[in-house]
Amino acid sequence: MAAGAMTAAAATTSTISVEQDQFTCSVCLEVLRDPVTIPCGHSYCLSCIDDYWSRGKPQKAAQYSCPQCRLEFKPKPLLNRNTVLGELVEKFLQSGVQEQPAEERLRGRGHGVVVAPKSSVVREQLCAHHQKPVKSYCRADHQGVCSRCLKGQHKNHDTVRLLDERVAQQKKLHEASLKCTQNMKDVEKELRYVVKYIKHATEAAEEDSDRVFSKLLRAIEKQRCDVKEALRARERAALAQTELLLEKLEREAAEVRRSEAELEKVCRSDDHLHFLQKCRSLHFPSKRMQMPNTDTFPYLMYKTMRTGLAELRDGLDESLQREFNRISDKVTSLKETSVPNEKTKVTIDAHILYNSEPKTREEFLHYYQDLTLDANTANSYLSLSEGHRAATTRSEAQPYPEHPERFSSWAQVLCRAGMAGRCYWEVAWAGKGGASVGVCYRSMSRSGGGSDSKLGHNAKSWSLDCSDGACAFRHDKHSLGVSAPCGNRVGVFLDFRAGILAFYNVSAGMLLLHSVHAAFSQPVIPGFWVGLGSTLKICSL
Repeated sequence: MAAGAMTAAAATTSTISVEQDQFTCSVCLEVLRDPVTIPCGHSYCLSCIDDYWSRGKPQKAAQYSCPQCRLEFKPKPLLNRNTVLGELVEKFLQSGVQEQPAEERLRGRGHGVVVAPKSSVVREQLCAHHQKPVKSYCRADHQGVCSRCLKGQHKNHDTVRLLDERVAQQKKLHEASLKCTQNMKDVEKELRYVVKYIKHATEAAEEDSDRVFSKLLRAIEKQRCDVKEALRARERAALAQTELLLEKLEREAAEVRRSEAELEKVCRSDDHLHFLQKCRSLHFPSKRMQMPNTDTFPYLMYKTMRTGLAELRDGLDESLQREFNRISDKVTSLKETSVPNEKTKVTIDAHILYNSEPKTREEFLHYYQDLTLDANTANSYLSLSEGHRAATTRSEAQPYPEHPERFSSWAQVLCRAGMAGRCYWEVAWAGKGGASVGVCYRSMSRSGGGSDSKLGHNAKSWSLDCSDGACAFRHDKHSLGVSAPCGNRVGVFLDFRAGILAFYNVSAGMLLLHSVHAAFSQPVIPGFWVGLGSTLKICSL
């Protein structure tokens, strides 16, 4: 019997717990007090629904609505206590079953974010002023409030249910967390690209510096050879003078030997008169031959030359040190302005890492690069001129030496240095054969007449083909016609880091012809194709 009674009691308690929402006011989220039922069938505390209809915004055209289903009533319904519901509520309160927290009752109602259940029971907070459960949240004062607070000092404030505010704030923080995480991923991606960009920029700078120092070493080697040749020429002149004196001395020695033989012969004669007549013809020069000044030659060869070379060395050392310090200062200044230190505030926003692109020609000229053509890459039918700044395709081959970097089939030529950074250059072309302006990787093939070695016709190069009648952009297997006229002066802008390569008609006031985004994997080199009878020139600004 006792077990059966306990089972029945448990079943009653379970039923009451499941149907507890029927005794809850959806306005104050507490058990109904003096319940009233409005025409739509929903029930509220008498004071809650009366206060709901009397506070807040005035009812439109004297219409009153249900807080739950929003059904409108006109005129205002009479509010009378629901006796039956009131008695059920009293029995529920007398049953001794604790009221289920509002958070648990609302957990499954679809509020967008699910509040995870706790392993331990959360103790309900009470209002410090009224000692009633805190069921709502005042957004104006940022604090929890009870039902009496809603009717008192927080009457006209923006208040919501505590769980609704929790769900809203949790959703907002979740979205902020996702945005922050995405921003950090964007920054990480950009920083990793910056690492690659720095390596490429350094590679291009090293390549250019190697080219300059190689040229300087070749100039020094040429001067060394010229000095050596000058010394040998001086040696040859001095030796020739000395050899002439030796020849003269040998002739005089032969004459002396002849005279000595004649003297010995006449000395054996007894004829004194004959002896005296013969001795007059015998010649033994007593004047010593003037010797070359051997002190002057070593002075000229050693003192003068050594002093001059020492002055050249000191001047070169001073010039190199001065220029190296100037370059070093520029690099240090660049590093200080581009690398943040511990005092620099870093904002985690990927968009701030990009600078604005230049718009006017003056802004483009800020990135101007003074280019020269590399004769070692020029096709044998290209004739270079104007200090290796112009190229013309001829019908006859030029006497270029063999070189592994020379284009064997296409009338193409590259510049000397690779580009990595923001660079701008301009070229002018003329002739019915047309011309192509572009960039390529140094690893692009140079031999054969296939697409692998033709500018713009492979994955390692990009080009703008220019002619009087048409203009087209080419890369790999793709070709895109450009409707705007390319003009006879083309500007090229490269933003290696952003992966931007753009071509402009400079004659038409920086008219954009075509712009392409590419993920450059290594420094690129400006390159050109020149049609037969056409000339292309790198503009000096």
